[in-house]
Formats: sequence, C-alpha cells, structure tokens
Amino acid sequence: MKKDYNSYFFTKGEWIKYWGEGFLICAGINYLFYESWILLLCMFPLPFLFLKWKRRQLVKNQKRVLNHQFKDALDALNVALQAGYSAENAIFACCQELEKIYSEDADIVKEFRYFGVQLNLKVPLEKLFLDFGKRSRVEDIENFAVIFQTAKRTGGDMKTAIEKTAQMLGEKIEVQKEIEATLAAKKSEQMIMSFMPCGIIMYMRLTSPGFLDVLYGNLFGMTAMTICLAVYGTAWWMGRRIVEIQV
Repeated sequence: MKKDYNSYFFTKGEWIKYWGEGFLICAGINYLFYESWILLLCMFPLPFLFLKWKRRQLVKNQKRVLNHQFKDALDALNVALQAGYSAENAIFACCQELEKIYSEDADIVKEFRYFGVQLNLKVPLEKLFLDFGKRSRVEDIENFAVIFQTAKRTGGDMKTAIEKTAQMLGEKIEVQKEIEATLAAKKSEQMIMSFMPCGIIMYMRLTSPGFLDVLYGNLFGMTAMTICLAVYGTAWWMGRRIVEIQV
C-alpha cells in the first residue's frame, strides 16, 4: 500500500505509551496547580489532545527523515545517470544502492522498490515522482517531481537537472544540520527553563508543605493558579516556536 506521509498511525504499544505520558502530565498539573480529584477527572480528554500533538510531531519527524533519505537517493540516482543509465534503469540501480545504506524497512527503500514494480508495469517515471511528492508533502520532493516532469516533457538535460537539484538539496540539509547543532544548547536551556516554575512549586510543596495551602481548595487559589498555568503554557509555546527554525 502507498504510504501517506502526512499521517501517522500509532501501534498499540505507542498508543499506551503516549496516552500514559499524557495522563502523567495531567496528574502532575493537577498535583502542582489544583490538587483536586474533580479537576483531574475533568482533564480526562487532555491525554487524547496530547496524542494528537504527539502525532503531529511524529509526522514532522517522519518527513524530515524522508527528506534526508531522498537526498541520498538523488545522489545515487545522479551517479547512475552519469554512468550512462537511462532514467528508468537508474531507478533500479539507485534502489540497490539504497538497500546498502538503509534497512529494508526504510521508507525511501520501500518507495524505490515500488517505483521499480510500477516501471515494470510501464507506469511513467514522472508520474511516480509526482505521486510520491503529493503523498510525502515534502517541499523538496514536490519541487523535484515538477522539475523532473518538465525535463522529461521538454527533452531537457536530465543529468544536469538531477545533479543541480541534488546539490541544492544537499546544501539545504547541511544548513539545517548546522542550525540544529547551533540551537542544541539553546533548546536544552529552553527545556530547563520550562521546567523551572514547576520545579519551584514542587520544591516549596516538599520543603514547606503548608506554605501554599492558601492556593488550594478555594476559588481564589484556583483562579490564581489557572492564570499562572496559562502564562506558563504560553511561555512554553513561545519558547518552542523561537527555537524551531525552518530553512
């Protein structure tokens, strides 16, 4: 079956794991900010929202990995074309090279194997790339599919087109890796700062049990804690947005 890279389906183990993480987050929020069993029960839908957020993160990571794999596929495809293969035969050579680099379960290996099966059924290669780009929703793959289709239809220099595209994609990925390496320390700092407010509340509750009692079990305390939680959530979201830079 053709894979839609804009979706992700949890395995049973992943579903239990991530739902459990969502529940623990809700339990932690309830303990630190409310200490109310009724509010904890009202938070029951939140783990499912956490699952939805986690799915988006996994989809984003899935696309990022596929983009890196596609760069290696273009390099192998370019080598095959330079060796004198036609574009269709280069796909089979490229698939063999990818199998040496990645495991059999890698998405790019499965895709190029699928290409090979479809080519044997006389499906045009440019149609396969366009379909791949549409399913992947990865900008670089979509752009390459359009370039490849144009070169095929107009009789352009296929070798030069693929070589230039592979070079540009490689440079873009290298820039992304450099940015990620540069921001690694900042991301760690942001993560630590995000946990600091919760850590302070936990410390005060453990070392001075009665100091924060005024904030629990009454309307004023719940309102104040809700405002603090909203400010904390907004700050966490903004921090995540700041350290996520797209090229």
